[in-house]
Amino acid sequence: MSSTPEVLFVCVHNAGRSQMAAALLDHHAQGAVVVRSAGSAPADTVNPAVREVMAEIGLDLDQAFPKPLTTDAVQASDVVITMGCGDACPIFPGKRYLDWQLDDPAGRPATEIRPIRDEIDRRVRELLAELVPATAQPQH
Repeated sequence: MSSTPEVLFVCVHNAGRSQMAAALLDHHAQGAVVVRSAGSAPADTVNPAVREVMAEIGLDLDQAFPKPLTTDAVQASDVVITMGCGDACPIFPGKRYLDWQLDDPAGRPATEIRPIRDEIDRRVRELLAELVPATAQPQH
């Protein structure tokens, strides 16, 4: 692993779960981790209800947009976290792969997306603690 860990979050549309995870990890890591997200079949825009629930906790996804999954993005990452994209993600030796089983926020109202966001936040914090020891993490 490089001196700065690199994490890629992948879901089908890159419009919900992976966008939330990337924004949360980027926020908590404050530069200690390189964060990317992508979709195996990217949507046109980020889910508006996902934008809403992220704005509620002070994270602005207005500049976020769905990106296609590329082999280069996987190769550049130390950790690849899939979220319901099946076998679409290429597998390379030496990478750490995690599959987070999370409900898809597509078509759900904000009230149903908040618990998904909160579970992603919990998992992201655990991942950050593994990747960057507490002594090396920026203080909030």
